[in-house]
Amino acid sequence: MDVSKEILFKTTRSGGKGGQNVNKVETAVLASFHIDDSALLSAAQKQLLHEKLANRINNEGYLWVKSETYRTQLENKTDATRKINEAIAKALLKKKSRIATKVSKASIERRIESKKEKVLPKTIEENIAVISRLRKLFAIFRRLRINRLSEYSFF
Repeated sequence: MDVSKEILFKTTRSGGKGGQNVNKVETAVLASFHIDDSALLSAAQKQLLHEKLANRINNEGYLWVKSETYRTQLENKTDATRKINEAIAKALLKKKSRIATKVSKASIERRIESKKEKVLPKTIEENIAVISRLRKLFAIFRRLRINRLSEYSFF
């Protein structure tokens, strides 16, 4: 939607590039668009713009954009117009609703397999720890010359 005919422009001095020219020429452009007075927008669109662009609209209902990127006033004017048109188009664009889908059997199987693969190293480490503890116990039994474990009450 092109609202360039309804945009009001104001110029100011801009900082940045331009050397001595910066102090003399007003190259920065403040563009404003009054949403409520627009003939191009319907009431529903105006309401939607007020909701979605609330942080960029002032108390009087103007959508403000500043452009001071370029060294000439004309380029900054076209840039500000482009910014306002993009902001309005983006705000009026309807968001696609998400279509819920069912999780596939293959993805469920992949998830379960990956879980099993993650658990496997842990079980191997636990088994190694148990085996090392058993080896230490058998070494102690050998030193104590215990052949039958059933003779002792701690088993």
